[in-house]
Amino acid sequence: MSKTIGWDRRLRVAATGKNQVGQAGAVLLRACADRTGLTAALSQVMPSSTAAGWWDRGVTLASTAVAIVLGAVNLSDCERLWAQQVAVFGAPVSDSTIHRALAATDDELLARISRARAKVRRHVWSLLRLRPGGFPWLVVAGKRLTGWVVIDIDATLITAHSAKQGAAVTFKKTWGHHPLAAWCANTSECLAMLLREGNAGSNTVTDHLAVLAEALRQVPGSPAAKILVRVDGAGATHELLEHLQSLNTMRRTVRYTVGWKITDADERAIAALPERVWAVSLHQDGREQQEYGIAELTGLNTRTGWPEGMRLLVRRTRWSARHVNKLTPFELKTGWRYQITATNIGRMWGIAGSHHPQWLDVLHRAHAGVEDRVRTNKALGLGKLPSKSWEVNCGWVLAANLAADLDAWTRLLGLHDSDDLADAEPGTLRYRLLHLPGRLTRHARTRTLAIAADWPWAKAFTTCWDRLTSLPAPT
Repeated sequence: MSKTIGWDRRLRVAATGKNQVGQAGAVLLRACADRTGLTAALSQVMPSSTAAGWWDRGVTLASTAVAIVLGAVNLSDCERLWAQQVAVFGAPVSDSTIHRALAATDDELLARISRARAKVRRHVWSLLRLRPGGFPWLVVAGKRLTGWVVIDIDATLITAHSAKQGAAVTFKKTWGHHPLAAWCANTSECLAMLLREGNAGSNTVTDHLAVLAEALRQVPGSPAAKILVRVDGAGATHELLEHLQSLNTMRRTVRYTVGWKITDADERAIAALPERVWAVSLHQDGREQQEYGIAELTGLNTRTGWPEGMRLLVRRTRWSARHVNKLTPFELKTGWRYQITATNIGRMWGIAGSHHPQWLDVLHRAHAGVEDRVRTNKALGLGKLPSKSWEVNCGWVLAANLAADLDAWTRLLGLHDSDDLADAEPGTLRYRLLHLPGRLTRHARTRTLAIAADWPWAKAFTTCWDRLTSLPAPT
């Protein structure tokens, strides 16, 4: 008889288990929220009451964020997921309570929550500096950006499958919303997100300024930091670049790289470039890309009115048949596709060779990593919005941002030396750690949550728990 046949012989299934805990990894996420001070900080700024049966709104919001990391995509999911941990956490928060908590997040409350998040983030970043290896500074083409906080700004589309406030036809002819967000490339945290109507413009300056301002408020020590802001072509506006330039002070250094829409004047400037000025482009690891080129375009373009000190760098790549419909006559004639980057980087303090066009080109192309952050956040609650109400959906976006922070902090503080978990995406982390079943036992006034000893990541689970529960309290 085949080994795959008869496995169910004398197998009985019964729903009689006691003290079972599903999604046992919730304890890691909740420990992270509590020990970093996030839960307490939210409780201090959110509405409170002494009425009987009142749920602490800070706990409610933190619990919602934990449920989103576990895979919840709507309010009912949040309640059902928490119901699996009754033995550990007690009675679950109802979906109606979560709805009321999210609906109450008006502009004033969001501002208070923002200040609370910034305070918690300052504590978390101080803990990151104490890890082996220290704070996660980026490495681009072999150069370590020590001391530089990198902020990536990008927009995305969230499809609406039913009637929702603010849903509209998007620039891609879909139906839904068009949020704009800023992520910290160093830590993968979502620093700020602005929920917008589906027909919101890609390069709306006021939205970019609002998201940038909120992101800077979330960066610990922002008034005296070294900050790099990267944006795609939607950021190439006079107002945004002038504002970024104005952020430089005696204490703070702000550099930017943005995409640039090529015009006829740009193509004439490119045509004037002699072949000898084209340098070989670089891969992200610093190796040469012989088939690509990069050159300085600064000074050859006749455009005026842009911030003083702005540089233009042009990159050329060979085009293929799939690009033909998007090519200009100039590109068809030369056989190259061209992309231009605008930057105010003359040099970055502490980084040798940071003025060179080859390295700056790699630095800006690394902005493409923000697409991973977008995809990850959509796996953490932003795949779709759960309510018809604009206010509730704004609260859900906030909860999804908190979920992104918890996901990042759990990995950075508890799994930083685990090669296959330190950079794991939500689906991988759920399979390996978060969705493990457990059994809760009590002995000698101690509760023990036991997971399978032969699970390949059992050691990583317990190590993460020990690290998170031993974090020093915020001051």
